[in-house]
Amino acid sequence: MKILQWIYTIYSALIFIALMLILGLFVVIPLIISPKDGGISFFFIRIWAKIWSFLSGIRYEVHGREHVQSNQPYIYIFNHRSFIDAPVIPIAIPQEIRAIGKKELSKVPFFGFVVSRVAVWVDRKDAASRKISVERLLKILGSGISIVVAPEGTRNDTPKTLLPFQRGAFRIAVETGIPILPMAVIGADRIMKRGSILLQPGKVQIYFSAPIDTKPYQASGDYQSLSDKCYNRLEAMILTHE
Repeated sequence: MKILQWIYTIYSALIFIALMLILGLFVVIPLIISPKDGGISFFFIRIWAKIWSFLSGIRYEVHGREHVQSNQPYIYIFNHRSFIDAPVIPIAIPQEIRAIGKKELSKVPFFGFVVSRVAVWVDRKDAASRKISVERLLKILGSGISIVVAPEGTRNDTPKTLLPFQRGAFRIAVETGIPILPMAVIGADRIMKRGSILLQPGKVQIYFSAPIDTKPYQASGDYQSLSDKCYNRLEAMILTHE
């Protein structure tokens, strides 16, 4: 059984790499020509994610997409349990987005070059890097583009529903008044189990909730209460649908 899973994982990885080499430049070139051409880049990112998922036997079921208004930027937050979350995001979210990524991934040959055009790299151990990433995220939101944040800060490899939230996304939300849109990702950790690099086919379910208005928190600057509300909302969504 393990041998078959290894074969499947290698097969899936080779498909991912092949698609990256074929479609990577179609992601990068529009944004090199003009930062306003992100919509074209995300068209090819979604093709990449959908073809890879289809050929790997991974299916998606999205609920609550009616909560997303196409002309409204959001700060999306989601529960991070698996590396499979990466293709989930462009498939589920019907907007151009930018995501926070670990700086180490920027060093992966070609992959780092491609993804750097749609990601904000951050070294969480470096205060200066965090400050620069926040400034970039504020600029992105100011241009009307949504951002995606895993507020747990790292992949959750524990039996807990959620890890404690980092504060950065909620500070940004209070400062900008941009609504937060929680997104529960269910089943990704069954496709790639915690602590393993092996894959198996399966279905991922994604649930969007109604956006959380952040403007009532601006007068007091109480980002901690906002964080608590978002934590409780996302935890309830996960427990309801798992």
